[in-house]
Amino acid sequence: MPRLALVALLFSLCACGGPHALEGEASWYGPGLHGNKTASGERFNMNAMTAAHRTLPFGSRVRVTYPKTGRAVIVRINDRGPYGGGRIIDLSKAAAKRLGLIKAGVGEVELEVLSTPRGK
Repeated sequence: MPRLALVALLFSLCACGGPHALEGEASWYGPGLHGNKTASGERFNMNAMTAAHRTLPFGSRVRVTYPKTGRAVIVRINDRGPYGGGRIIDLSKAAAKRLGLIKAGVGEVELEVLSTPRGK
């Protein structure tokens, strides 16, 4: 991702004000893709606290809060997606389980970018 585009993305996220930078729908993925290579090149582990995002750099850390349960997790971005349904993030099964999102499958969440890798 070009540096200017990343700066614009992060600015737009932070410009929202308040502790939660972005709101939208999350989904989760797991069993059918466990062990496959992610877009970052690492193997997908549905039991790890990871997620897919369309634009954030690999290695970014994001706090995901699910207001319906009041739970929050911190995930590391290691894949690309989601590409359909207007969702903003795809969570690993482990992250979705901690949030209480497994049964619903999708839910409205709040994202806060905590960090991005240096030089990205």
